[in-house]
Amino acid sequence: MKRIIYIPFDQLHRDFGALKEADFKTDLIAMVESARMTTGRSWHKERLFFLISSARHFAQSLEQEGFKVEYVKAATTVAGLKIISDKYANLPIFSAEPSSFTQYEALKKQGVFFVDNDFFLTARPLFKLWADSQKSFVMENFYRKQRIRLNILMEGGQPLGGAWNFDKENRLPPPKKYEGPAYLEHDRDAIDAQVALELTYTPTKTWATTRQGAKSQLKNFIENHFLQFGPLEDAMTTDNWALHHSLLSPYLNNGLLHPSEVVTAAIKAFNTGRIPIESAEGFIRQIIGWREYVNGMYWFLGADYRKNNHLRAEKKLLPLFSDAGATQMNCVKQTVTDIKDRAWVHHVPRLMVLSNLALITGTNPQEFLDWMREVFIDATEWVMVPNVIGMGVHADGGAMMTKPYAAGGAYISRMSNYCKPCIYNPKLRVGDTACPFTTLYWDFLDRHKDQFAKNHRMSQQLFGLKRLSDLPELKVRAQEVLLGLDLGII
Repeated sequence: MKRIIYIPFDQLHRDFGALKEADFKTDLIAMVESARMTTGRSWHKERLFFLISSARHFAQSLEQEGFKVEYVKAATTVAGLKIISDKYANLPIFSAEPSSFTQYEALKKQGVFFVDNDFFLTARPLFKLWADSQKSFVMENFYRKQRIRLNILMEGGQPLGGAWNFDKENRLPPPKKYEGPAYLEHDRDAIDAQVALELTYTPTKTWATTRQGAKSQLKNFIENHFLQFGPLEDAMTTDNWALHHSLLSPYLNNGLLHPSEVVTAAIKAFNTGRIPIESAEGFIRQIIGWREYVNGMYWFLGADYRKNNHLRAEKKLLPLFSDAGATQMNCVKQTVTDIKDRAWVHHVPRLMVLSNLALITGTNPQEFLDWMREVFIDATEWVMVPNVIGMGVHADGGAMMTKPYAAGGAYISRMSNYCKPCIYNPKLRVGDTACPFTTLYWDFLDRHKDQFAKNHRMSQQLFGLKRLSDLPELKVRAQEVLLGLDLGII
């Protein structure tokens, strides 16, 4: 053997990263299952099961190809690599660039040689060139550059369909008594069973743990869900936990699928004429736009970005985030229950229910970030830091988003069926039956009106605040709500 190739648990693809030019005759494969990764936080066990079982399946596939694989358990990744390195006379270790600052620095100190991380469509230096040229980091501007650069959904230098995005068409509420196509269930094998036994956990069949299973998930989305994805992508309903969302983010984030594969499949389906432009553009924007933008911003903004707390939010994490029984708000109860069941909800409950609540209650951004990282199956560091600190709770003061994503109960009522059976009324600001989201939204605006005064995108909201005749009563009710949330009775 001439070198060791280290494969992190988020680079599980044979054709990318350090593996793409690997040779089983000369390269030893190293994989480390670290205790820090498994027990360092209160991770959702569905997440741990998915990550560990996927890694062990991948190791097995490399062995079947003919590679020598050293798969070790150790206290940390570095400790595991040292065990392997000592065993093989200190062969040089190669790896694709890690996906987090912490891991990058740790491996760099150990003398690991890095190759480019090509698990994204936009190399880090290329994103930096774009960001350095911008006065503000608007995702839409990046997305349009991506469309042109990659020549996706373009026609003669112009966007196909005459528009860069179809957001207005993709905001339908859920239909009444919605029934959609069933989502795949994935059979479990001996590796899955062993991991489940070690974790003392019975996993769902929602998430595949093999490359073949991930490809089946992509195929199922394209054939059964892509058609209706766009119009209903922002909808929330108790009738169907996923609607027509792809459920591909875990596989994209651990490497079992590459974004190029997903985009190619989407374009191929669109070119058949079966998929409307609204669905095609909406889905592809998530892959080549938002996903690439978030990863680029993570590296561009730097390691200290996660510490931002521009709004000086210091409230402790509410009990309802970990206990659906600690609230009477139906939207939160439903969302937290779904997370407990399968470690996933789609982007709108994450943003407009969970993050919105954290924002308007003044929850400490770092505590909320830690919780979000722990409970979601697709929650890697690079995903969660910009999404929470920048978009979710506006803790960066607008470095990413031009305004905070704060909203009252009206939005949730419009985009879901959560509110009708709820004891709280989204139309009311004050009183015992007023929706906590509605009360706290206006209280949030009042608390931060001086900070938002110079933001032209907040002028309409602040004008509405000035017109409230019941503001004193609302502020009293807001304090009652905050106390009730702390006690788990609202």
